[in-house]
Parts: sequence; structure tokens; C-alpha cells
Amino acid sequence: MNINSVLLGSAAALLAVSGARAADAVTVAEPEPAEYVKICDVYGAGYFYIPGTDTCLRVGGYIRYDVSGGEAGSFDGRNATDSLDGDSQRTWKARARLALMTWTGQETELGTLKTYTQTRFNFNDGTSAIDSHFMWIQLGGLRVGVDESAFDTFIGYAGNVINDTLVPYGGFGTNLISYTFDAGNGLSALISVEQGSGTTSLLKPDLGGLYHWNGGTLYSTAETIDSYMPNVVGGAKFTQGWGDIIGVAAYNSNFQEWAGKLRVDVKASDMVTLWVMGGYGTDDNIDRNFYKQWGGNWAIWGGGTIKLNPKISLNAQVSYDDDKNLGVAANVAYTVIPGFTVTAEVDYVNGGGVSNWTGIPAGKDDAIGGVVRFQRSF
Repeated sequence: MNINSVLLGSAAALLAVSGARAADAVTVAEPEPAEYVKICDVYGAGYFYIPGTDTCLRVGGYIRYDVSGGEAGSFDGRNATDSLDGDSQRTWKARARLALMTWTGQETELGTLKTYTQTRFNFNDGTSAIDSHFMWIQLGGLRVGVDESAFDTFIGYAGNVINDTLVPYGGFGTNLISYTFDAGNGLSALISVEQGSGTTSLLKPDLGGLYHWNGGTLYSTAETIDSYMPNVVGGAKFTQGWGDIIGVAAYNSNFQEWAGKLRVDVKASDMVTLWVMGGYGTDDNIDRNFYKQWGGNWAIWGGGTIKLNPKISLNAQVSYDDDKNLGVAANVAYTVIPGFTVTAEVDYVNGGGVSNWTGIPAGKDDAIGGVVRFQRSF
């Protein structure tokens, strides 16, 4: 065997091995293209498509910090026991909250399918609590789930002050089934069947709810239905460029009592908006009706907003009821930067009757308080 034979044999062996390896080579699949989140602007800013679906999702919320002092209003001041001598005395009240919200929207053959949730994480004067405040599904005009009563949401909350319930105007959180019909040309109507909220029991003011004083003891005033007959709310609204006119009526099935409210909003100018709302209820009690929570049969609320410039607005509200309870609230809201607002408010209440749910201390006719709110919305 000569050197040429050895070289030729080695070359043939290498070619054979190379051919075998080529036959066994693994084909690497091409990477799939990345699926980026797509913006969904059908339902407004902040929505995006959930990857792989045609459902749009928005996530948002706010962080809020309230510091208050004095005696008036549901958020103002608190009592404490002096650590040295044991005496009762006033001190600052502080409340922090994180509210996480989600919205979804999807177009279907039966209309727009929506959901909304809001979960609140509260830390009040050293005590924490979690509250699932909203959880509803809506298809077209049909809404089911946990919401605030249509007696308040359809007609609108009282005003742009923090303490807008110095004279209460209705119950809030409830399970409900509602339907809103849009007739066009600014006309709409609503009907809602509701469960009410809570039971009559001893509660603390920081835990939320509706209250009245009875011999110095604080009780809740809300209730759920006590039979298969739900509470019923109906309303109608007429909206135009100048403002709107809205009316609602509610039937409390527990006590077979009625309550109603009528409201007018007026856009006086680009800077000034005004509103007035009146309420009447057949039940003149204040400690049992989920809807009519003002004193006596009737009550009136009014107020407005003056927008001084893009950053500063002035808000005020006055309320008065049949039991001669008077509430006055005024604030200045300053938008430091978009999404961050500081609001300073002063509240005054005068309990002209026996229904001192406003927190007026025993032996006093009136009270004053104030609150400063810092809120970052996102």
C-alpha cells in the first residue's frame, strides 16, 4: 500500500461520514413573528386588544390620600383617647386608598359587550380593608352585577365636592339588573331592579355606609330586601347642549314607600356649570329607607363649578331638608400636573332637627370641618 492509496481511502471515508451526517441534519424552524399589543381606540383612550382576541381591555385607577380635621362631614376628624390622661380629644383623620379599575369592550351581534370592576384597598387611621365596589357585565343596554343604585348614577351624583352627602340623597352600592334605552335626540330611559345594601347594625364611620345618631350611638341605615320582591328604580333623561333634565323614582319594597328626585343641569358658559336637585319621599323616617335618606319628606341640593383656568376650579354645594338640616361644602381643586390633583375643602353642617346623621357631637347644633385630598389618577 502506498501513500496515494492511504490518502484516497481517507478521503473516501471522510466523504461517507459527511454524507451520513448531512442526511441526519436537523432543520431549525423559523421563529414565529412577535405578536405586539395593538391599540384599541374604539372605546376611548387607554384600551388595547388582549392578544389573540377581539376584546379590548383598559386598566386604570387612582391613589388617594385624605387628611381631615374638625367635626363636620363623613370624612372629617375623629376622636382619640389621650395617651397620658385618658381624656377624649380630637385628632387628625387620615385615609389612604388604592382603587384598581378594569374595563373591557367587545362588539357582538347583540351589541357592545362590556365589563367594569373596581377594587378598593383602604387604609383608614391604621385599619386596612378591601372593598369590591363595582363588578358588572353589560350587553347593549342590559347591565347585571354590583353597581351603585340607578337612583344616584342615572340622575347624577350631587356635585363636585368631596363631602356631597352632608344631607344624604340616596343609597349607593347594590346588586342590580338594569336596562337603559337610548331613544335618540337626547332622550333615554332606565329601569332597574335592586337588592339594597347592608343590614341595620352598629358600625364605625370609617367602614363606609349610611348612618344616623340615636342617643349618641351610631347605626347603619341601609337594608337589603326582605322578600322576593326587589326594589325598583325608573328614570328618564333629556340631554341637550345647554344641559339636561333628569327624573328618577324608586320603590322600596320592604316598607312599600316611594321616593323621587328631579334634577336640572345648566352649562351657563364654558367656565360655569350649575345644577339643582329636589327630592321627595313618602316615608318621613330616615333610619330605614335605602333611597330616601334625608330628614322629613323633602330635600333640596344645589351647586356649581367655576373653572378659573385649565388648572384651578372652584366647587360649591348647599343642601337642606324638611328636618331643617343644612349642609354647606366648598373647595378649590388644583391640577398640579395632568393626573395629579390637590383639593382643599371646608364643610359646615347645622342639625336643625333630631336627625343628626352628619356627625354633629352631642349637645351641639352645628359643626365645621375640612379635608385636603391628594389624588393621582392613571
